[in-house]
Amino acid sequence: MYIGIDVGGTNLKAGLVDEAGAILAVERTPLGTFRGPEPFAKTLAELAKAVLRKGGAEPGDIAYVGMGIPGAVEGENIVYTCNIPMRDVPLGELFRHHLDLPVLLGNDADCAAVGEWSRGAGRGTRNFAVITLGTGVGGGFILNGRLYAGGGMVGEVGHMVIQRGGMPCNCGRRGCWEAYASATALARQTQEAMAAHPESLLHTVARELGGVEGRTAFLAAERGDAAALEVCRNYVEYLAVGVTNLVNILQPEVLAVGGGVAGAPDALLMRPLRHMVEAECYPRHANKLPRILRAELGNDAGIIGAALLGNVI
Repeated sequence: MYIGIDVGGTNLKAGLVDEAGAILAVERTPLGTFRGPEPFAKTLAELAKAVLRKGGAEPGDIAYVGMGIPGAVEGENIVYTCNIPMRDVPLGELFRHHLDLPVLLGNDADCAAVGEWSRGAGRGTRNFAVITLGTGVGGGFILNGRLYAGGGMVGEVGHMVIQRGGMPCNCGRRGCWEAYASATALARQTQEAMAAHPESLLHTVARELGGVEGRTAFLAAERGDAAALEVCRNYVEYLAVGVTNLVNILQPEVLAVGGGVAGAPDALLMRPLRHMVEAECYPRHANKLPRILRAELGNDAGIIGAALLGNVI
């Protein structure tokens, strides 16, 4: 058995996972205020212990603990994370101060790719890509049946520039895809539309949700609101620019879209996205269009992929 830990910008999730990738038990805890690498490692170890107890397992039953980290990793070390303030952190070593088990680190989007390739939208493929739309935009790739992890800085697709001199990004550049196509960016675009259109249903939906979220515009658009429909159209155009770039570079058999935004209605997200990419991507000239699908595993993808990292690296 394995433990898979998915480190998100808001929540930490751990799962006890068997050799086939089935989740046997899950525990969650809020990330809360980040207090430094050592308390963070202790929190992860306590979460792992909790899932062991819940699943009726012992540390000796576990081959390793896999962790999906939102940033760049190398071996057992975090090189850099953009949205959680960590740089050059020996996370595996710090974790073992509290739970003495081997640790494998992967980028969180890489883990999502492994999970979806093993048990989700990428089953049966040799070349597969995942993009995750959340606080940022991540990417993970299975090429020729192996995870392409490179030197630890691979898959940061959110930081390719799609608008030179555009919106500032947390990475320090301007115009990154993440600044236009993440759920965070979508919420910002929604707020801008609300300011410009005080009559819009966006205000009503935001009140119903208790604030502006990535899904606010899609919910209002489903109810026919013109301002919300415009936000959704513009957002999908930004999304399509980056997806087309990835298709041109990698030519995957399947590209899966995951993260909270991916739950939007087909008519507003996946259908226009497919149309735009198929109309513009280079493989169309050879009639080799990829299948662009919604990821299937939801929040479980990161847990399963982290747990199965050892099978694909």
